[in-house]
Amino acid sequence: MNAATNPRHLTVPDRVLAGFQRALDTVAGAAVAGRPSPGEAQPLPELDASGRRRAAGLMRVNHTGEVCAQALYDGQAAFARDPATRAHLEHAAAEETDHLAWCALRLNELDDRPSLLNPLWYAGSFAIGALAALAGDRWSLGFVVETERQVEAHLGDHLQRLPEADARSRAILETMQADEARHAADARARGGAELPPPVPFLMRCASAVMKAVAYRI
Repeated sequence: MNAATNPRHLTVPDRVLAGFQRALDTVAGAAVAGRPSPGEAQPLPELDASGRRRAAGLMRVNHTGEVCAQALYDGQAAFARDPATRAHLEHAAAEETDHLAWCALRLNELDDRPSLLNPLWYAGSFAIGALAALAGDRWSLGFVVETERQVEAHLGDHLQRLPEADARSRAILETMQADEARHAADARARGGAELPPPVPFLMRCASAVMKAVAYRI
């Protein structure tokens, strides 16, 4: 079996090309969930125009966040040095694909659209993920820990800001939050290093810009 047919023996260029294909699927809205949306168990809420706009803006931000998460994991997996670390990142990326598809479905239900800047968000996040991986697997896993820690807090904030009647969106975000906490714990258990103080701060600043822009565009 050659490298082209066995993913465990893919070269770095092969993994980058595979990541490029996932990038196209991600920004084109072609992500397919492996798990049913948690929101399906909840009835479609009756929202007024203001509530619908707020829910759609928040879910657009979360969809963009999942585009970024997909790109980060793709970039990290493409350049990971240890096969076990790569397998861990790829498994987490598969769950992020679920999140991406769930958010896209909810946006569609809200008669709204993803961020128009998703290709830009993906490209920038892939580059950051690749740089984290090139720094070494311990730092790459540490980046996962900090990223997921911040995402977990961000989702908690959105759970408070959603319209009270929107149990459908809330069920999605609660499941995403539990997944993100598990990803952080797994990366920490695998030896993720604590990032130096300037890095988490810069990550929060970049995230704040993304959220402010994606809410509207």
